[in-house]
Amino acid sequence: MSKTPYLITTAIAYASKRPHIGNLYDHVCADMIARTKRMQGYDVFFLTGTDEHGQKIEEEAEKQGITPKQHVDNISAIIRRDIDSLGVSYDKFIRTTDPEHEKALQRMFDKLYEQGDIYKSEYEGWYCLPCESFFPEVQLKNGRCPDCGAEVRKTKEEAYYFRLSKYQKRLEEFFEQDPEFIQPESRRKEMINNFIKPGLQDFCITRSTFKWGVPVDFDPKHIVYVWIDALNNYVTALGYDPEHPSENYEKYWENCTHVIGKDILRFHSIYWIAWLMALGAKLPKKIFAHPWLLFGEDKMSKSKGNVIYASEMSDRFGTDATRYYMLSEMPFAADGSMSYEAFIERYNTDLANTLGNLVNRTVAMVNKYFGGVVNAPHEKNEFDLDLEAKSLEAAQSFIKHVDAFRLADAVEDVIALARRANKYIDETTPWVLAKDDDKSRLETVMYELTEAIRFIGVLISPIMPSTGAEIFRQINTDITDFATLSAFGGYVAGTTVGEAKPLFARIDSEKMLNELIAEMEEMKKKAAAEKAAEEAAEAAEAAPLAPKIDIDEFFKADLRAGKIISCEKVEKSKKLLRIKLDDGMGGRQVLSGIAKWYSPEDLVGKTVLFVANLKPAKLAGELSEGMICAADMPDGSAKVCFLDGSVPAGAKIR
Repeated sequence: MSKTPYLITTAIAYASKRPHIGNLYDHVCADMIARTKRMQGYDVFFLTGTDEHGQKIEEEAEKQGITPKQHVDNISAIIRRDIDSLGVSYDKFIRTTDPEHEKALQRMFDKLYEQGDIYKSEYEGWYCLPCESFFPEVQLKNGRCPDCGAEVRKTKEEAYYFRLSKYQKRLEEFFEQDPEFIQPESRRKEMINNFIKPGLQDFCITRSTFKWGVPVDFDPKHIVYVWIDALNNYVTALGYDPEHPSENYEKYWENCTHVIGKDILRFHSIYWIAWLMALGAKLPKKIFAHPWLLFGEDKMSKSKGNVIYASEMSDRFGTDATRYYMLSEMPFAADGSMSYEAFIERYNTDLANTLGNLVNRTVAMVNKYFGGVVNAPHEKNEFDLDLEAKSLEAAQSFIKHVDAFRLADAVEDVIALARRANKYIDETTPWVLAKDDDKSRLETVMYELTEAIRFIGVLISPIMPSTGAEIFRQINTDITDFATLSAFGGYVAGTTVGEAKPLFARIDSEKMLNELIAEMEEMKKKAAAEKAAEEAAEAAEAAPLAPKIDIDEFFKADLRAGKIISCEKVEKSKKLLRIKLDDGMGGRQVLSGIAKWYSPEDLVGKTVLFVANLKPAKLAGELSEGMICAADMPDGSAKVCFLDGSVPAGAKIR
């Protein structure tokens, strides 16, 4: 009997920089689904990879003084290592720099151009570099990117367009006919109401102002827009060709599920579907657009000191514990919240206490009371029957929740069964049965517990693969697929269990949190230093050096330290502040055009660097006897050059 094919894909990670753990939720989520499907008997093909073209990558490589290919080779290897550290069981890892992908993409572009779905025009609008996306002015929010809030660039260039407007009606019909296509339902409504109903516009699909991308083969000064390049990985990885689709494509594509973040749903559910319609290709079956995994209530950011990387988390807490937390903390439709405090609490409570203690106690009792042999059960009572019912309910609920992409609920099904099994121990008191020499009843209790643990081992394997394998080792069973959970009693009586070993050691929460807080503070300091260095480099690039002078000319400027005694705004000017300086020589007044960036209370008591021998001048009708030194920043602002407060007023700077 042939297995049912099932394709599952993640959004491919963008290779401009190392992704944090929240960016890799796709992979753990898809892996849990893929492992569940395999254990149900499906022929699963699990695809992931890296998206390696685009302007952002070209600029990042230029900053580092390396080629774009060298840059993506480095980052792709790091991304793959992080994905592997999470135990992700992908079948293929595609890179959009793979020659096979590039050639297939060019053939698709050629086909759509020849049939009139692609045409040449000119693009003028706003471009967000972090998102690698174009936006019309009406979509900007406060003049910035509506998706990420970054600054946008005014862009005008010759470009090829895809006739998205041609597929307006077909997309409307598709969304209406397949209401289950996008999950959750709220995301489907968002796509219809915010993007399809207002009317679809043709969109730009090539760039010509940089070089790092797949060239249009009949017009090589143009490269394919990074989003179109990336989206096509899902079919090129299967060997798709517009004229001769491969065997793998024909086999897997029709039963395809995309697992992506909610922020990129528009590209996958509208642009990508229309592109496939134009090619005459089959359409994917499902898109699950999951929420974000935040740190507390914030997005992860180096400057906030809250960036967590997957491999570092796995190294510290273990792969399975990291997966468990990621999957359990992400709601179906709302953003998930990650914190070290919550991680340690869940680790100690769910894993060490509830799950680990259950398995350890049970295996230890079987060894202690029966020499390791799990004997057949005898007459059952209400506690036994309730544990059996809860085990069967957990198995059914788990599959139902996974099929509906409610993965946190599926995780809860497993841990709830472990709690019920622990309660069963309290209800049946095996130690009392042993003391009373009630062998028949004790044998029943040990069998019921071991079989419940087998259920837990099967259910937890897609979530925590190594933990599932260790549970099976300790209870010594190879009856481990989902088909065996249709009835209670699959564990073979007479089996000898293995040695009882703790699955998880408790974490000293206070010690661990202190270590993590110290690391986060160090990360903030490092990020601040890196940002300052970048700003200094940008400022230096923006402000070329003045003509060279000799040392005698330099010494003509008398630079001194001055302590600000008082400061107030100049009524006749929006730019000027009136500053009274202790200059070590009786004091003086200096006017400085920094009111846009500093208020008087920011400055009083601070020691600054100033030019002491500048000829007095009148500004806004008031006398200024010197100049405060400040740095020009890349964004056009100014930052005053403050000195250490221990430097005395009047000290000469040389």
